[in-house]
Amino acid sequence: MHESHDTVVIGAGQAGLAMSYCLTERGIEHVVLERHRIAHAWRTQRWDSFCLVTPNWQCTLPGFPYAGDDPEGFMLRDEIVAYIDAYARSFGAPVREGVAAKRLAYAADRREFTLTTADGEMTAQRVVVAAGGYHVAKIPRMAERLPPTIVQLHSSQYRNPEALPPGAVLVVGTGQSGCQIAEDLHLAGRQVHLCVGGAPRVARFYRGKDVVEWLDKLGYYDLPVEQHPLKEGVRRNANHYVTGRGGGRDIDLRRFALEGMRLHGRLTEVQDGVLQFGDDLAANLDHADSVMESIKTTIDGYIAENGIEAPTEERYRPVWQPTGDEAAPLDLGAAGISAVIWSMGFATDYSWIDVPIFDGRGYPVHKRGVTNCEGLYFLGLPWLHTWGSGRFSGIARDATHLAELIDSRRPAAAVS
Repeated sequence: MHESHDTVVIGAGQAGLAMSYCLTERGIEHVVLERHRIAHAWRTQRWDSFCLVTPNWQCTLPGFPYAGDDPEGFMLRDEIVAYIDAYARSFGAPVREGVAAKRLAYAADRREFTLTTADGEMTAQRVVVAAGGYHVAKIPRMAERLPPTIVQLHSSQYRNPEALPPGAVLVVGTGQSGCQIAEDLHLAGRQVHLCVGGAPRVARFYRGKDVVEWLDKLGYYDLPVEQHPLKEGVRRNANHYVTGRGGGRDIDLRRFALEGMRLHGRLTEVQDGVLQFGDDLAANLDHADSVMESIKTTIDGYIAENGIEAPTEERYRPVWQPTGDEAAPLDLGAAGISAVIWSMGFATDYSWIDVPIFDGRGYPVHKRGVTNCEGLYFLGLPWLHTWGSGRFSGIARDATHLAELIDSRRPAAAVS
């Protein structure tokens, strides 16, 4: 079967649906292809107690802002899925579930894209890749040297403490997922060993407001990537860890250590059931705290400069310090560790896109989602344009920009 479309959108998460809404609004014929189901990653790659780390009021999909009764709260996993499902229904998004895009090619002479899909071949004048940037779970090769008796999961496979075998759990990585999973296990009474990396953290609340609200007022979510001090390098930065659990709170790994969690530096070696760690735990904890405090300093300056009345608040004081023993080798058997959760993030996989638009890292070269191949666009990537681009808060702006561009480049006959 062969089909032809004006525009094909690949991916039916929040980014693909936002694109579909903006195209529908402009009367642009299109179809949305989804390999699995709408909001697949939210349904299948989040643990049971997962919730947003940004407040609900930041959920501003185009034409569908959050309308619940808890704007300052944090939607749980199933509520997020329901929100996205309701969004797709609200405008009759032309989504085809269970249709994978297997290959994308471009014929320059015809200015036409060819898509090989599970349903056959289709052509399109334009393609928007809204499949996100989290495709392949990262698990280091050292995992192969763990004893076969140890249960190993990627963070995307973790569901709840009860699904793991009895015993202690090692969590490797302290990005948002690693820290929140470690907390989930810790609150359930499990003995947790946590390998702490260099991810920064942020306070949940400061001087009377959620820090996200202060950052929003400061314009942080609107800062274009070109104006960031790190430029495009910021796309490789880890997100700050914090949680929306229980109404929102800080994640303080030092306090967890006081309560019995065992913290270690980076995992460097696995051999004969013994783990080796780097001597960087203190530095990593100090770095996370310093980032948090620097954000508070920026907020203080904003409050002072604008004469805003806000309650004063004492700065953070570390409640626990490493002794140096945390870098000692750890025998898995002696520690009673039965499971390891790898929280190392994801790698991208655009191998199915047979168009020369990628850099040496395999990342699509683009400017605000527009590639150098006419008609090929990306949407929903972290820092596609701003910090908000990969979040519910910034997708509307990026999708609107691409839809306007697509509309302006259509032939007059197609527009009429």
